[in-house]
Amino acid sequence: MTFDFEAQLRAVPLRVTRPRLAVLAALRDHPHVDTETVISLVRVDHPKVSHQAVYDVLRVLTDAGLVRRIQPAGATARYESRVGDNHHHVVCRSCGAIADVDCTVGHSPCLTASNDDGYVVDEAEVVFWGTCPDCSTDDTPPMNRQSEGSP
Repeated sequence: MTFDFEAQLRAVPLRVTRPRLAVLAALRDHPHVDTETVISLVRVDHPKVSHQAVYDVLRVLTDAGLVRRIQPAGATARYESRVGDNHHHVVCRSCGAIADVDCTVGHSPCLTASNDDGYVVDEAEVVFWGTCPDCSTDDTPPMNRQSEGSP
């Protein structure tokens, strides 16, 4: 799959800048990462980019719909470039790993509210919690939910 970040930016329309291109590339290659990780990834090729520039780029790209911000209960915000398909997430209670879960049942938004109080529902946000394959074979106890951010 070809990623034409310049075309994506122009389509929304946003100016094409090196920090925006770098953030999009980082999120393509590393989905579900927090802001500090994005900063580290961007600084590999652009060592002088500021923290504030990356924060601003993440906000602008999220507002434009090119990036999705997710924040599972009790965890720091994470970012991904997979947008527009109403997919969900599964989070490991032990290590905090996050994986995508495709919408599996029914029509968009994947779920039907039992009582929508007249709202026109166009999106459902679901987070599944469990233990990832790596942690389910590990003998260490799950991380403390209060201190590590898992519900």
